[in-house]
Order: sequence, then structure tokens, then C-alpha cells
Amino acid sequence: MKNLYPVRLIALLLATSNLLPTVHGQITGGRQVFQFMTLSPSSRVTALGGAQIAVRDDDVAFAALNPAALNPTMSGRLTFQHNFFLTDIQHGYAAYAHDLPKWGFTVHGGLQYVNYGDIQQADEFGNLTGGKINASETALTLGGARPLTDRISLGLNVRMGFSALDEYRASALVADAGLLYADTASRFTMGLVLRNAGTQLATYNGQREDLPFDIQLGFSKRLRHLPLRLSVIAHHLHDWDIRYDDPNAQDDDVLLFGGDQPNEKKGNAVVDNFFRHLIFNAEFLFGKTEAFRVRLGYNHLRKRELSVSNYRSLAGFSGGVGFKISRFRLDIGYGAYHLAGGVLHVGIGTNLKDFF
Repeated sequence: MKNLYPVRLIALLLATSNLLPTVHGQITGGRQVFQFMTLSPSSRVTALGGAQIAVRDDDVAFAALNPAALNPTMSGRLTFQHNFFLTDIQHGYAAYAHDLPKWGFTVHGGLQYVNYGDIQQADEFGNLTGGKINASETALTLGGARPLTDRISLGLNVRMGFSALDEYRASALVADAGLLYADTASRFTMGLVLRNAGTQLATYNGQREDLPFDIQLGFSKRLRHLPLRLSVIAHHLHDWDIRYDDPNAQDDDVLLFGGDQPNEKKGNAVVDNFFRHLIFNAEFLFGKTEAFRVRLGYNHLRKRELSVSNYRSLAGFSGGVGFKISRFRLDIGYGAYHLAGGVLHVGIGTNLKDFF
């Protein structure tokens, strides 16, 4: 009966998701507001394809993706992450975690920010007026987790988001609910997360819009005789058909093609749509203390949506390294988005307990 406990919890979370008012009408492709909340919080996550909810270690940035990943080994951990995003957009994340043994909780706080730089002002006809518009977004996250059993943890994040576009303002209140099952004997971990469920508190023009709600399920397996962890993350589980119907796509390859064409096989469309829900990643952990790490990731949805017809590119692929120097851990991640460029993510972390 104990083996059925994690299954029952997963079923409960999935059932609860159907009651959330923000689940309806969720579509990928920039149809929601506060999309910056879906950006990778750290260089490690960027290198792993943009998502990782099924790992339990001392990386406090993982708590932004799955609050159930919070655990006592994160206590005192502080991380600063900065993402040199596309064009001159700057994106970053800072977080700290602390364990409360008397309460049985591990808590964390995080601050995410995006600065879109100066945007040239134009009228409704597209004529430049000579002015500039400032645009930025910020989110403050507070969360906590506690173990339910030796293998299962449950966590919750509450996130307040603020958006500013010239004189317009908007805000939102969202929450993440996460479950993590970690079997240290078999080196297997499974995570389930309901992300960004909530509502807008203030809108740009008085009309409420959808938030980037997502249901994710992840699996990780650490090999016993090789310093390698393999993971698969499934996303947008609440919305099956996430393909973009591109009338210009002509490629009939099973995994590398666009929208439905007259000569496209129905089976190809189903397979392509299935893999668009998946992110694959691998992390090599070298040394007794795992002081050096190499990471690789592949995001099929990003590959399909950001590839250019008749041109091959590394869109959807990512990679990075991490190494420990004295009391600090440094990480670098790169994600290929498009032929026009990718994103470079750098981060530094430490444990404040090592200094006091």
C-alpha cells in the first residue's frame, strides 16, 4: 500500500488542476501575459533545455521550478543568475533558502527580473516619434516544502508579478504546487508540478488575459556505474495539441516538420506533437564531490517553432558546464534559439554558512 502513496498524490494534483479557473484556453506561442515567468531561472536549467523538476540536490534555483525540490541541503544557499538574453534584453534571478528544522519546513525567496531595454516610440501607423519606451517585469517568489515521507516531498510557491510598459502597469498573483518522489536506493526521482496557476490583479486595459499555466511531469535516473543523470521532462500536459499550423512548412520528416500539409501523414503529426511536449537532458557529474559538471539538453518544441525552413541550425539544443572553486560554484549555460542567436546564462552560488 505504501507504493501506491505517490501515485495517489499525483492523481490528486492532476484532479485539482481541473478546478483551477486559469486552466481554460491556454495556448502556447505568446498568447499569455507574464510569459517571463516561464524563462529559465538559472544557467544550469538553461543548459538542460529550459526545465528540470525532477532533481533533488543543493541547487536553490530548482525550487523556482518545483517547490518540492526544497530540502535541508539547500539551507544557507545563495545564488545569483544573469541571462544575456536575445538582443539587449537582460534577465536575472537571485534566491536564498533556509531550513527550519523545528517547523519541518525548508523555505526560500527569489527575485526574477527582466529589462527589455529602450524601445523606440511610434504612433499607430508605425511612424517613429523620436521618443523611447521603457519596459520591464519583476516577480517575487516565496515558497516552502516539507517531507511527507522519507521519499516524498510537497511544496508550494506563491509568486507576485509586476509588469510595466511605458505608462501602463499590470500585476498578477500565481502559485506553483509541486510533488517530488526521490528513491535514493535506485537513484530515481520523479516530479510533478502545477505552475503559474493564478489570476491578474491589475490589467493593462481592463481586460483579463490568460497566464502561462502549465502542468509538468519529470523523471530522472542517475546511473549506478557511470557519473551520468538522464532526465525527461514533459510539459503542457493540460493541452495536447501544441503544434503551430505553419502554411509554409514543407518538411515531411517525422520529427522535423511544421504544420499539417496535404501530403503529410497523420502519424507524423501525432509523433511530432508528442515530442513537442518533451525535453531531454543529461548531466555528467565528475569527481567525488561532483566539482565538475557537463550538461546537455534538447527542447523539441523550441526546435520546431524557432527553426527556419531550408536552413539547418542548433535551435532547441543547449549545453553548459559547472565547476566549484573554493566556496563558490560557477555555472555557464548556452541555449540555441534561432539562426539569429542564442542566450548566454551565467551564475554564481555559495553557502553563507561557509563564511559564518
